[in-house]
Amino acid sequence: MLEFDHDPETHQYLVSFDGQPVGLIGYTLTDGVADFTHTEVNPETQGQGIAGQLTRYALDDVRERGWKLIPSCPYTRSWVDRHPEYADLLA
Repeated sequence: MLEFDHDPETHQYLVSFDGQPVGLIGYTLTDGVADFTHTEVNPETQGQGIAGQLTRYALDDVRERGWKLIPSCPYTRSWVDRHPEYADLLA
């Protein structure tokens, strides 16, 4: 089972499978704008939609916090392009 978490101290959104970390999104935060700089999923778990689920979790959290988004990470940029319901988050 996938478990999602946010670690504001390290500026990371994390995903684990059966208690083992399998992916993360790294970001910087300046004046309420989160710049998603990096998305990573372990090679063994790639191709299973984990990065997309983690991105949705992270962007839902960004929305809840009232932040805006800069999608510097190419994966995040293409994901937002494919999910226009998140375009309102763009800074």
